[in-house]
Amino acid sequence: MSSEALAFVVFSLGMLVLMGIGMNMALALVLTGAGMAWALDFWDTQLLAQNLVAGIDSFPLLAVPFFILAGELMNAGGISRRIIDMAQAWVGHIRGGLGYVAIGAAVLMASMSGSALADTAALATILLPMMRQQGYPMATSAGLLASGGIIAPIIPPSMPFVIYGVTTNTSISALFVSGIVPGVIMGAGLIVAWKWVLRRIELPEGQPLPMKDRLRASAKAFWALLMPVIIIGGMKTGVFTPTEAAVVAAFYALAIALFVHREMTLAEIHGVLVRAAKTTAIVMFLCAGAQVASYMITLADLPGTLSGWLGPLIDSPRLLMAVMMVVLVIIGTALDLTPTILIFAPVMLPIATKAGIDPVYFGLMFVLNGAIGLITPPVGTVLNVVAGVGRLSLHQVIKGVNPFLVTYLAVLVLFVAFPSLVTAPVAWMR
Repeated sequence: MSSEALAFVVFSLGMLVLMGIGMNMALALVLTGAGMAWALDFWDTQLLAQNLVAGIDSFPLLAVPFFILAGELMNAGGISRRIIDMAQAWVGHIRGGLGYVAIGAAVLMASMSGSALADTAALATILLPMMRQQGYPMATSAGLLASGGIIAPIIPPSMPFVIYGVTTNTSISALFVSGIVPGVIMGAGLIVAWKWVLRRIELPEGQPLPMKDRLRASAKAFWALLMPVIIIGGMKTGVFTPTEAAVVAAFYALAIALFVHREMTLAEIHGVLVRAAKTTAIVMFLCAGAQVASYMITLADLPGTLSGWLGPLIDSPRLLMAVMMVVLVIIGTALDLTPTILIFAPVMLPIATKAGIDPVYFGLMFVLNGAIGLITPPVGTVLNVVAGVGRLSLHQVIKGVNPFLVTYLAVLVLFVAFPSLVTAPVAWMR
């Protein structure tokens, strides 16, 4: 067996075994990378240390902690709640209205934080008790909230897009623009799926609020709605980069929480910073560990091997994309979104570009697959968040998410068949 083949076996089996025993993903990546270095006869502790540092030594990656902080500030400062209150004021009275509120709020909140876990936690914390009180089936409601939460990695600002852009040297601004239309289509797909699910559920209709109450709720959400306008507008006009946009988002959320809504005190900032720091440490450790594994994967020429396997499909870009999406769906059931990007994006993107597939389009499809993996067992990180917040069994949430998972798979097929849905807005914005 060649050293390259041995390295591939070490990586594959190592990840399976270490994940099977429940080891931290970042540590598993470091250990499998070290094992590949040994198999390739390239063992050097100094090189491993250098790659660990190189994995996080990136200016664009500074966007990650600031977007995480912005999400925490939104939840602590009442911004998320005002978005939900506005949506409820307009559509809460419709039969199954809280479901439509969840979808609308998910789309709006996605345009502010970029974190699936933060958005899902906020939605579930506020809406699940209301749904339980009004007689909504908990499994279906939890499935809808989980499905709405994964719109956050698609609509800008998106932390996965930042990580993908840094990892593959793809324009983060272009990736941000590519997610706008797909994110809206995902929301529309959830509306159709929720409407279909409602056929089997008996729920009463409510009384619509007076127009003055709706306008009052909208006015209270004004500062929250202004946040995505500032972020996207600033990047489009060149006022700031995506990394600087993250800083602007964090300081904007802090200012609104302290001085406009006044729902957060100076003493509470410490807790917000601690929570953001913990999440940031997890993400950055993943980036560091993945850099070790990625470097060794490159030395083992895994991209070249994979290119050889997929060589017959290079002349058929759509078929190649379809095959890659199937592979990524399978991978997404076993890995979380961030490690999927860090490990496989550098391997698969060269093959896609060789077939003439636009790198930004491929990035959108890659992140969308990974986001769907967040609501796909056995990992299903977002499913676990909803189950924990709602005190439901994971089995209930998995059962409830199925109709919406099918909808997302249909959306995925739509984007494979019509790439212009993604590429046309990017070309227009350029």
